[in-house]
Amino acid sequence: MTIGIGMTRHAPSKLWAGVLGTAAVLGASYLATRVMTRKAEAENPPHGRFVEVDGVQLHYTVHGDASRPPLVLLHGNGASATEMEISGLPQLAARHFQVFVFDRPGYGHSQRPPQRDYTAEAQAQLFLNALRALGIERPIVLGHSWGSMVAFAMALAEPQSLRALIVMAGYYTPSVRLDAPLMGVAALPLIGPLMRHTVSPLLSRLIWPLMTRRIFAPAPVTQAFKERYPTWLSLRPHTLQASAAESGMMILEGIKQRRREGALAVPTMIIAGAQDLLVLTKWQAERLHERLPQTHLRVIDGAGHMLHHTATPAVLEAIFETWHLSEPLVTTSSSLAEAALAPAQVVAPHEGLRPAA
Repeated sequence: MTIGIGMTRHAPSKLWAGVLGTAAVLGASYLATRVMTRKAEAENPPHGRFVEVDGVQLHYTVHGDASRPPLVLLHGNGASATEMEISGLPQLAARHFQVFVFDRPGYGHSQRPPQRDYTAEAQAQLFLNALRALGIERPIVLGHSWGSMVAFAMALAEPQSLRALIVMAGYYTPSVRLDAPLMGVAALPLIGPLMRHTVSPLLSRLIWPLMTRRIFAPAPVTQAFKERYPTWLSLRPHTLQASAAESGMMILEGIKQRRREGALAVPTMIIAGAQDLLVLTKWQAERLHERLPQTHLRVIDGAGHMLHHTATPAVLEAIFETWHLSEPLVTTSSSLAEAALAPAQVVAPHEGLRPAA
């Protein structure tokens, strides 16, 4: 009886100690997250332009001369226009295209107003309206990873608005993905906001090296990405919410796209890394190509999910091939790849290989 009374007396004190300890950890995490978020935003201000579409401010950067045909790049989950730029792909492509690199809603410096629909179809309509607002006519649209769903949805919604479609390292065949619902927890009501503003950013920062090694594998993480990517911009609470929401809806979005894909009516290139650890190329890219034989498939050996970083020349060559699918090329070079990859001092802005106007 005495032991029971003793246990009863100590139970409340242990409970309160746990509550206070948890509150202290959450409070410290909240302050650390707020400090790091403000620091990241101060050190990485927007360096592009903004267009407001349907009440959403979208940030984008432009590379290349306006006289060249347009190419639009859409990044994947958790990334940004900055990530695309660090790969070097926009700068190389800008020798022959005018390249528009967008921050998707909630990433980089683009807004993501709450209580809105941000499915692939909703984002597609947002970007189609943005193209109209900016006067960008019939671009090639390239989407990477989750961005490929948005690009695909753009082609399905308004095929007449796109010259061609490139989907890279995308998710096209619904499959069991245990990581998708787990990654989506931070978007849930109540617990989601608490996690995003306290422990989630700090835990994500701890596992960041492991995550980046996995998405770059089998190649190492590039030095440019290590040195230049503003990690904390991807770990801000509102960006984590966008990323978690897209992770949570990924399987459903894949099912919806699978049902509609047969209506695809624009020239399409599917690009994938043969050793992608995030999306299995045989199950995703190759199966999509089997279902849609009118598409073109390029699988890059030795490349993983971030092939625009680790196999940039091959991706650039695929972009030129895609242009060739949609309209003849004007070239004064005997080699497509040589002209596309020639040093900037050799290939002047209006010389060498250039898509027809």
